[in-house]
Amino acid sequence: MKRITSADNPQFRNLLKLAHSSRDRRKAGLSLLDGVHLVSAYREHFGTPVQVAVCESALHDAEILHVLDSLKPLAPLLLTDGLFAELSTVATPTGIMASIETPRAPAFPEKLGTCVLLEDIQDPGNLGSILRSAAGAGIKHVCLSKTSVHSWSPRVLRAGMGAHFMLSIHEQCDLGEIVRGFSGRAIATSMDAGRSLFDTDLTGDVALIFGNEGAGVTPELQALAHQAVMIPMPGPIESLNVGAAAAICLFERVRQIKHNAGQH
Repeated sequence: MKRITSADNPQFRNLLKLAHSSRDRRKAGLSLLDGVHLVSAYREHFGTPVQVAVCESALHDAEILHVLDSLKPLAPLLLTDGLFAELSTVATPTGIMASIETPRAPAFPEKLGTCVLLEDIQDPGNLGSILRSAAGAGIKHVCLSKTSVHSWSPRVLRAGMGAHFMLSIHEQCDLGEIVRGFSGRAIATSMDAGRSLFDTDLTGDVALIFGNEGAGVTPELQALAHQAVMIPMPGPIESLNVGAAAAICLFERVRQIKHNAGQH
């Protein structure tokens, strides 16, 4: 275990860049996982990280010690609590981080089944929440527009809680092209839609389209969708958070599939 006490240490400086710079993450092809759950999830689905770092106070944490033991023979970097706090993007540092090679999505399938299309999502927490809901609902493919937030940023990873490793995440996509070539039904959410989500058939192959937090799905993409649906809201609220809206739509689809299966 190599102990690092200086902020000038090259290995620490590299981790610092990964923690705070999307540009450096993309350039290096690396991402930074923060916390026991994410490091363990990566270990389960992909194997050993590139590097792992822990803070000195974490050496008293049985859960972290168990994770370190599972990563042998990889030798962790031991950072002072102060240096580790510089890396962490949370108020209470978790005690363990790992740098990983950013997983590449497999080749785009010739026939895309049920999927989630995300247009210009800007908030990392929202994106992580949607990815978590998508994984929980059994979705395999999530496609992000070129103007969406980077899905492998530390904040998105933290909100996703390991969902990244269960999905094929396609970034920098032309969503219009995907919709035009989609063999199923593309369904966009819209507050102005005349049809309720709960009166819409979501079984079969569907592409569920969700848009920017403020502007929603663009008119251009709305025009390409086969249907537009709204989530009924009897309360005096103008709109739902996009993460909440996505979860409602995804699990309404799960409910319909389960209901139909129960009738046969």
